[in-house]
Amino acid sequence: MADIFKTPLKYLPGIGPKRAEVLERDLDLVTYLDLLHYFPYKYVDRTHIYRIRDIRADMPYIQLKGYIRDWQEVGQGRKRRLVGIFSDGTGSIELIWFRSLASIERMYQLGREYIIFGKPQFFNGSYSIVHPEIDDEEKLEGMTGGLMPLYNTSERMKSSGLSNRQMRQMLYTLLRALTPYLGETMPPWILHRAMLMSYPEAIVQIHFPDSTERLEGARRRLKFEELFFIQLKLQRMRLERRVAYQGYRMERVGALFNALYKEHLPFEPTGAQKRVLREIRSDMLSGIQMNRLVQGDVGSGKTLVALMAMLLCLDNGYQACMMAPTEILTRQHHIGLSELVAPLGIEVGLLLGSTPKRSRERILDRLASGELRMIVGTHALLEPAVQFDRLGLAIIDEQHRFGVEQRARLWGKNEGRILPHILIMSATPIPRTLAMTLYGDLDISIIDELPPGRKPIQTVHCFEERMYTVYNFIRSQVGEGRQIYVVFPMIEESEREDMRNLEQGLQRYREVFPEYNIVIVHGKMKPKEKEEHMQRFVSGQAQLLLATTVIEVGVNVPNASVMVIEGANRFGLSQLHQLRGRVGRGAAQSYCILVTGNELGEDAKRRVQIMVETNDGFEIAEQDLRLRGFGELEGTQQSGQQLSLRIANPTRDGEMISYARALVEELLAADPELRHPDHEALGRRLLELFHRDTNWGVIS
Repeated sequence: MADIFKTPLKYLPGIGPKRAEVLERDLDLVTYLDLLHYFPYKYVDRTHIYRIRDIRADMPYIQLKGYIRDWQEVGQGRKRRLVGIFSDGTGSIELIWFRSLASIERMYQLGREYIIFGKPQFFNGSYSIVHPEIDDEEKLEGMTGGLMPLYNTSERMKSSGLSNRQMRQMLYTLLRALTPYLGETMPPWILHRAMLMSYPEAIVQIHFPDSTERLEGARRRLKFEELFFIQLKLQRMRLERRVAYQGYRMERVGALFNALYKEHLPFEPTGAQKRVLREIRSDMLSGIQMNRLVQGDVGSGKTLVALMAMLLCLDNGYQACMMAPTEILTRQHHIGLSELVAPLGIEVGLLLGSTPKRSRERILDRLASGELRMIVGTHALLEPAVQFDRLGLAIIDEQHRFGVEQRARLWGKNEGRILPHILIMSATPIPRTLAMTLYGDLDISIIDELPPGRKPIQTVHCFEERMYTVYNFIRSQVGEGRQIYVVFPMIEESEREDMRNLEQGLQRYREVFPEYNIVIVHGKMKPKEKEEHMQRFVSGQAQLLLATTVIEVGVNVPNASVMVIEGANRFGLSQLHQLRGRVGRGAAQSYCILVTGNELGEDAKRRVQIMVETNDGFEIAEQDLRLRGFGELEGTQQSGQQLSLRIANPTRDGEMISYARALVEELLAADPELRHPDHEALGRRLLELFHRDTNWGVIS
């Protein structure tokens, strides 16, 4: 595209520096191109002109044609307002303004015909419209085509003179200036195959559509545009990485791997675990850096797969590390891995932010010399002082909790073009369409079986007024030697209130169960205190653990058989599923009790119903995507891709994602460097959309 598209918005007539600053702060709009791609969120049909006598109170927006016959100023001080009496021959209606009264009265002439637009209100027996839009008919025809676009605007924008009306005027001015420079971005064969409207036409029609049909054509073209270029970026990154970055070739399946697999595993791996191990083994043999995402539901055995991959690495003379987002999860991994490899004589290091200085220095020396071959750590592993002798495999657990720049630091641990193999683990199942969008540059493995002997968790819904039944059930389970989690919501916006809920909950449970040892865990506790409380529960000293969502990930207590979630309506589906996964880790039947008040919104009812009906994490993830939409889902903000989707939505556009991906694969198979004359525009557009100083593609 021409350089004119990079022009700062302050140079557009009607904006200026102050309004440009507001647009950047509130909408992240900086250049002409940014504004051009700021699409309307809905459209109002302005083809129909109503008569005043036909107005009803339930009309959302109406359009009237007539004249202002009189001006009146009403009220004093802050209650002062300007009232225009508007008539169309069938009746009259009041037009009301509370701001800029003098300029409004000068702007519109008595007796001149105007078209007005706004939402009617009924008060004291008559209708009025507050702050209506007023236009000449000829001017309106050029700007709407019958369907008037509405743009999301903030209060700060409105107070700066950037209402919907001004946004439409700006875009109308911008399009008239830029239309000669709008060029096609897609090659002819893709336009023909996908039956797409041209890019210049789609940009005009998305803002000022001539008809509903043309609007749908524009939407389809621009959705495809977004999804196609994301897939093109991801697939090119994947190709470039395969060419540019070698991986250590690990050919041996040695003594450590075989000893654990054949002699020391407490159970036979599932078919899914074996399949994923074969995929990892194939990657490690290829000589190309592995970049694989392993997805699996809670309790599916991802950690064992990760350990077997680490042993392959050690058998070939390299070091392996595992990085987790919290100290609780990291300690849990350290305990679990240490127990499994103890018979092999392997030491697993542990590096936390809270590790004492002397211990830290000893660990760093042993890592740098190669003496310590396996380590588990938090973000502390990313510190510059941490250097490996030969890091062959880096495993990142719950990777969406790490920012991209944080993860990038792991790649500085090895010099040269040979990078450690990367294995990413996620216990948050990701729907297929979302995985293709967020992680399309990775190979994806799915562990879709639970270990034998695991019984499905029984989930029930209970209203607060029947909590006595929950207390009775807890008492019966503790009587059988089981332990209980009770989780309370913790929402940042109401942190004090939530802490009060947790403290009141602790008091209530102590009153109901004076004979039990109850511990409490929340995010505001000091790490040492939190760890002490957790250990009392893990060791069985405490029967009940009351907590906020700090226990959502990584707490493994096989003896805990009941998860009570109070205020369950305040949790998202994915979070509820993660919490439920804290139980069901032993052989005993486990239960999840969702406690809510009687008054539930439709979304909350649906979430509770889904949880009661299914234990399938992938089904829950699909439902979560439908309920919440793409932008709300955890992980999309730190995925490492620029996914500023303005019009496409993986929730609804799954088929289009698959089709765009197929066309991208066909394109790159024939022209991986995009050197064909028909494909040069694709390369230029790719640079405009994804220009960065750092090649984040090499860090997954």
